[in-house]
Amino acid sequence: MSSFAFSVLFIVFLAISLSLRFWLGSRQIRHVLQHRSAVPPEFSEKIQLSAHQKAADYTVAKTKFGLFGILVNAVVLIGFTLLGGLQWLSGTLFGVTGSGMLYQLSLLVAFLAISGLIDLPMAYYKQFVLEARYGFNKMTHKLFFVDLLKSTVLGAVIGLPLIWVVLLLMEKSGSIWWFYTWLVWSGFQLLMLVLFPTVIAPLFNKFTPLTDDSLRARIEGLMQRVGFASKGLFVMDGSKRSAHGNAYFSGFGASKRIVFFDTLLARLAPHEIEAVLAHELGHFKLKHIIKRIIVLFVVSLVFLALLGYLKEQLWFYTGLGVVPLLLADLSNNNAMALILFMLALPIFTFMLSPLSSITSRKHEFEADAFAAKYTKADDLVSALVKLYEDNASTLTPDPLHSAFYDSHPPAALRINKLLATKSGAVVAHG
Repeated sequence: MSSFAFSVLFIVFLAISLSLRFWLGSRQIRHVLQHRSAVPPEFSEKIQLSAHQKAADYTVAKTKFGLFGILVNAVVLIGFTLLGGLQWLSGTLFGVTGSGMLYQLSLLVAFLAISGLIDLPMAYYKQFVLEARYGFNKMTHKLFFVDLLKSTVLGAVIGLPLIWVVLLLMEKSGSIWWFYTWLVWSGFQLLMLVLFPTVIAPLFNKFTPLTDDSLRARIEGLMQRVGFASKGLFVMDGSKRSAHGNAYFSGFGASKRIVFFDTLLARLAPHEIEAVLAHELGHFKLKHIIKRIIVLFVVSLVFLALLGYLKEQLWFYTGLGVVPLLLADLSNNNAMALILFMLALPIFTFMLSPLSSITSRKHEFEADAFAAKYTKADDLVSALVKLYEDNASTLTPDPLHSAFYDSHPPAALRINKLLATKSGAVVAHG
C-alpha cells in the first residue's frame, strides 16, 4: 500500500466514524426529547414525571458534551498525525536524547502527558459543571487534583516499567516480539486483577467491613445458596465523589471481595441489595468474566500481531504524517509505532462497537435471570427502578444509539424480561 492510499483510507474512515457518531448522537437527543413530556406507561406508577424529565435533560446534556469531546479528539488526532504534531515532537526529543531507549520512553511519556493535559479541562468541566448541575458531584476541587496526582504517580510507577519491557521486547525478540509482548501483557492484566482490590483501589477510596449484621446474614445466605466464596464484604465511600450508586465484586481467585457503594446502601432496602448482588454474582457463576477475559486476550493477540506487521511498513508511518527518523532501521521507531497504532485503531474499529454491546447485553439478561432464580424478580425490578431514577438514566434511549454505546439493555426491555421470569424461579428465596 502506498502512503497516499493509506492517508486517504484513514481520512475516509475518520469521516465515516465522525459522521456516524454525530448522527447517532443527534438521534439520541431527538428521541429523548420527544419522550420527555411523559413517563413511559410501564413506569408511570414507579417514576415521577420530574425524575423522568431530569433524566432526559441529563442524558441530552451528556450526549451534547460527548459530541463536543468527539470533535475535540478528532482535531487533536489530525493535529498529532497529518498536521505533523508527532513529527515535530519526535524530532525535538530526538535532538535532545538521540536514538535509543531514552528517546523511545521520552516520546511515549511526552505524548501521554500532552494528551492528558488536553483531556484535563474536559474532565474538570464534566465533574464540576455537568455532574454538579444535576446534583451528582460530591467531589471537592482538592480531591480532584489529589486523585489526578495519585493517578499520575501510579501510572508512572506501574506503566513505565511495563512500557520499557514492551519496547525491549519489540527491539530484541525478533519478528514474533508481539507474541512475547502478548504473554507479558496478559500476565500483567491478571496481576492487576489480584492487586486492584487490596493495593490500588484503597489508594483512592476507603473500604470498611460491612457492619449491618442483618444485611450481612442475608448476603451470606445468598452466597451460600449460590456457591460463592468471598474474601469479605466491604462498603466503599463512593459518596465523597459522586451521588451515583453501584455494587460490584473485584479480585481474582482467593482475593475476591464484594463491594457496596455507601450511596447504594443508603438508597436500597436489604432485599433489593440482595437482588442487585445476586445479579453481580450471576456474572461470576455464569462465567461471564472469564469469557470476557478470554475475548480480551484473543482480541489483544490479534491486534498485537497486526501491529507486528504494521510497524515494519513505511507507509504506516508516512500515511499518518510521520517520516521515521531512521529509515534504515524501523525498529528505532517502536514507540512511534505504538502511538500511531493507539491513535488509528479506534477509527477503523468503531463500526464493530455493536458486537461488544450485543454480547454484553446478552450477559446482562442472563445475570438478571440468575438473580430472579435466587431472589425475587420483583426485588430486582424495584432496585433497578430506583437506580435508574437515582442515576438519572433515561428510560427512553434511542434504540440505535443504545445498540452502539450501551453495555446494558434499555430499562423497559430489561424489566419486562425480568417480570416474565417471575414464574420461573425454582429456588427458595432467603
